[in-house]
Amino acid sequence: MALAATLGTASSAFAQAAAYPSKPIRWLVPYAAGGGSDFLARTVAQSLSAKTGQQVIVENKPGGNTAIAASETARSAADGYTVLSADNGTMVFNPALYKSLTYNVKDLAPVTLMGRFPMILVVGPASTATNAKDFIAQAKAKPGGINYASAGAGSPHHLAMELLKSEAGLFMVHVPYRGAAPALAEVAGGQVPAMMVDLAAGAAFIKAGKVKALAVANATRLPQLPEVPTFAELGMKNVEAAALVGVVVAGSTPPDTIAALNKQLVAAINDPAVNKRMVEFGVEPVGNTPAQYTDLLAKETTRWHKLIRDLKITLD
Repeated sequence: MALAATLGTASSAFAQAAAYPSKPIRWLVPYAAGGGSDFLARTVAQSLSAKTGQQVIVENKPGGNTAIAASETARSAADGYTVLSADNGTMVFNPALYKSLTYNVKDLAPVTLMGRFPMILVVGPASTATNAKDFIAQAKAKPGGINYASAGAGSPHHLAMELLKSEAGLFMVHVPYRGAAPALAEVAGGQVPAMMVDLAAGAAFIKAGKVKALAVANATRLPQLPEVPTFAELGMKNVEAAALVGVVVAGSTPPDTIAALNKQLVAAINDPAVNKRMVEFGVEPVGNTPAQYTDLLAKETTRWHKLIRDLKITLD
């Protein structure tokens, strides 16, 4: 009887995965409409809907440093019909930054990494720094005298600058904003001297000369900014940081369902039109397996939790 029940459950799960998706998918984005995560979700969701013939409803649910949407996803039915755009704030930083969270990352199952948003050090037009070495020298000469903006406390932008500070031995004051756009506007306006920004948010400002890009926190130069060196080229190979945006579902979702969703999502990301839109927006498309995404999150957790602990950064 027990064997029959087990076989029956396995058969049911297989049948569910084979038919997936057979109804609309709800896609939660833990940020307000109009940002990079929102663009990425809507771009991929549109292709996913076209490929599966099912409606994909994107719903913005900001708040709690992504915890509100993450909690709802973790508590949702484990059937693959509620998905979440999760960045490294959700999956890596928050557990180290908060003593208590309303969700546990173990209750969220990785499906695929959709894309990377590499970080770039930018300064306002009034800055006399012509390169990253100039900027670092100026910051060292004025300990605590230079502020930097971020898209919010605990954001990839914030942690990227903390990584640079740690590697270069700098003391700068953090000024968090509600999103990359207002932070960038303050840097362009001269109210704050510098920030780490992703290309998706900063490309228009960089191209228009409203801010100056000094270095990219990426292993290689960005094709959209071929003249801007990497930190590795400047002797700081450990200064690599990006917003990593992927898709996760409720933790107990059957592996077959996760595999079916992964297959559909990777096909959507690899669609030439979608790929082109992502690159033009400033996103490096990925689309990997659940195992590869899980392995990446484990490595990122080890790296960033050490930095957060060493610098004693807390948000509660």
